[in-house]
Amino acid sequence: MSLPQRVKLVEVGPRDGLQNERQLVPAAIKIELIERLAAAGLSAIETTSFVSSKWVPQMADNAEVLRAVLASPRRRSQVSYPVLTPNLKGFDAALEAGAQEVAIFAAASETFSQKNINCSIAESLKRFAAVLDAASALEIPVRGYVSCGVACPYEGAVDPAKTARVARQLFEMGCYEVSLGDTIGAGTPASVQRMIEACAALLPIDRLAGHYHDTYGMAIANIYASLELGMAVFDSSIAGLGGCPYAAGATGNVATEDVVYLLQGLDIETGVDMEQLLAAGQFIAGYLGREPASKAARALLARRGAGC
Repeated sequence: MSLPQRVKLVEVGPRDGLQNERQLVPAAIKIELIERLAAAGLSAIETTSFVSSKWVPQMADNAEVLRAVLASPRRRSQVSYPVLTPNLKGFDAALEAGAQEVAIFAAASETFSQKNINCSIAESLKRFAAVLDAASALEIPVRGYVSCGVACPYEGAVDPAKTARVARQLFEMGCYEVSLGDTIGAGTPASVQRMIEACAALLPIDRLAGHYHDTYGMAIANIYASLELGMAVFDSSIAGLGGCPYAAGATGNVATEDVVYLLQGLDIETGVDMEQLLAAGQFIAGYLGREPASKAARALLARRGAGC
C-alpha cells in the first residue's frame, strides 16, 4: 500500500467552524485566529462566508474580516483565503471585499438541499453556473463542496452514484477541486471508500478532497481509508469547531490537530507546525470558554502540563 507523501489541509474553522457558534465572535478574534493558523503553516484557510446575515449572523462581518486579513502586514503570500459564496450576490460582495478564491456548495440529497438552501439540487447548480461564469471571466479559482455525500439526516444513506454525479457536474462546470462531505459524520471507512471510488470513476482523484465530521468518532479512520485510495487533500477545523445547523446532533469537522497528529505518525508531510497549531487551538477555545475538542490537542497539552 502506498500512501501520499504529502497532504494538503484546508482549514475551515474560521468559517465552517465558527458559523455554528451561538456566541458572536468579534472580527478581531477571527482575524487573529486566521493569522495564527497561517503562521502555523496552513496554506489554505477558509476565511468567511458571504451569506445573508439574517440566516448566519456569525458571518455578518465577512467583508471586514476578509479585508483585514488580506491587508494585514502578517499576511503570507503563499496562503490562500477562500470564502464561501452561495450565489451571485454573495460572489459580488466577496469580490468587492477583495476575494481571490471562492467556494460553492451543492448537496447529494434533495431533501437536504431544500432544507439548507431552499432549492433543488438542479436549481442550486443553475445558481452556481452564474458564479462560475463570473469567476472564470476574472480568473478566480472556485472550489466545490458536496454535502451529505455519505448520508443525509432526512433520507438516510446516500447512493454513492448520486454523490458522484453532483461532484462531476461541479467539476465540469469549472470547480478546480470538489470536497466530498460526510456532513453528519455517519460515514465509516467502508462507506467513505465506496463514495470516493464512485467519484474517482468520474473525475480524477487528485481533484477530490475529503470533508469529514466526527459525530461518531470515525473521521480519523475515514481519512486513513481515503489516504489508502490516494486522496491527498482534507478539510479540517481547528480545535474541532463546527457542526451543522440542519443536522441535529452533528458535531464539528475533524480537528486539525488530530489530522496533523495522524499524518505525522505516517511520515506524511503537511507543512504544519504542531506547536503553533496547538497555540491557535488554545486561543480560540479559550475565547469560547471551553477545551479544544481535539483529542490530540488535549493529550499533548496535558503531557506538557505534567512535564512529560
